[in-house]
Amino acid sequence: MPLQSPSIRGKNEGMSLHINNPTEIDPFAGRIIVGMDDSEGSRKAVDWAVGEAKLRGRGITLTHAIVPMAASSAFGVAVPPRLDLIEDMHNSAIEELTKLAADLDYLDVDVVVEIGTPSELLLAASDTAELLVLGSRGRGGFTSLLLGSVGSQVASHANCPVIVVRDNPRAGAAEILVGLDGSQNSMAALGFAFDEASRHGFSLVAIHAWDVPSFDLIITGDGSIPLPVENLADDEVRLSAEILAGYTEQYPDVKVVEHLVRAPAVRALLDSASNAAMIVLGTRGRNAALGALLGSTSNGVLHKAKIPVAIVPLPSE
Repeated sequence: MPLQSPSIRGKNEGMSLHINNPTEIDPFAGRIIVGMDDSEGSRKAVDWAVGEAKLRGRGITLTHAIVPMAASSAFGVAVPPRLDLIEDMHNSAIEELTKLAADLDYLDVDVVVEIGTPSELLLAASDTAELLVLGSRGRGGFTSLLLGSVGSQVASHANCPVIVVRDNPRAGAAEILVGLDGSQNSMAALGFAFDEASRHGFSLVAIHAWDVPSFDLIITGDGSIPLPVENLADDEVRLSAEILAGYTEQYPDVKVVEHLVRAPAVRALLDSASNAAMIVLGTRGRNAALGALLGSTSNGVLHKAKIPVAIVPLPSE
């Protein structure tokens, strides 16, 4: 639940810092939302968001969720935290985020601090936000994506693209790497990847990874090969070309490089990322089973990639 506070101005001239302004209908609509805590990872996420906001012409909203801890009484009964303590936590978070926002090289920065869980705040914001941006190693409210549940839950179920920033790409990186498999999920990722490449003036590298069952499963006792292995590569090439055809017409400014790799998808993507500024993948999106996991490829890349990773949901129907 949000705590009511007035809007204030930062020290950068023209900066607008809205602190849970109850008169705003939707403080997240069309904005780039950054999940904040006191970690280095969230600061990297902010820096990435500033660069992206400049290209997109969008505002940034720094968000933080306060999760008050209940105390135990002498009789073992949980005691709700005192309201004055909650208010102190709220005011302290506002003060810290306001200082950070005022120092950013960007004018349109809002701050939203709410009481609740980080995943609730971010998933609600994703309904109307342009992007969600998270650091991959948080402390406090936004727990580590690699070890905790918050980041994975948000990446799995957000209704807008989620950018997970573990570290910055190397200087001069000029490629957007996207995984293709012919599914609707990868088509959503491909559309985002083309748009991102066009905005930044980057090349797009489309990785179509394929593999066959292990050798001992293909070769039977009498030496026969039940799978037409010699035709699989040709089929994959045709599928990749068909998928890319429409997008290359829509984005003639984007140079496209196709890589057909016979290898597990996670390994193929990571091995191809030396010049990549971002890896873009699809996910299942939000569904009734809130605890559903990311697909194995998206989950594997999120755990191992050292550069920003975008997880793109299917468009809402």
